[in-house]
Amino acid sequence: MSADSCDLLCLDLEKAEALRRARLQPAEADRVAVSAAALGDPTRVALALALQGGGDLCVCDLSWIVERPEKVVSHHLRKMRTAGVVGSRRDGRMVMYALTDAGRRILAALVPDEVTA
Repeated sequence: MSADSCDLLCLDLEKAEALRRARLQPAEADRVAVSAAALGDPTRVALALALQGGGDLCVCDLSWIVERPEKVVSHHLRKMRTAGVVGSRRDGRMVMYALTDAGRRILAALVPDEVTA
């Protein structure tokens, strides 16, 4: 047997069945995984941290902050928006981005407080 599995079948049926009934449905688990994956790239983490510290920011500002080309930043923001981690709004000719509540929660779970302080 491997070190990652039991040598003996010892199922706690009551506990296991209760947890099985309470688990996320596949569609909800997929949604959560997509949201979490939205911060699975160093550039996207940097963008999320910038938005956390700066509030609403445009692509130009974000590009300057994370030192990446605007096209790269736009690509990452699009992925983050699709996953529900950031939202956007038009302000004249600019598009402003901000973390959503879900984005703030995911970022808080992934990044220790001392990093963002």
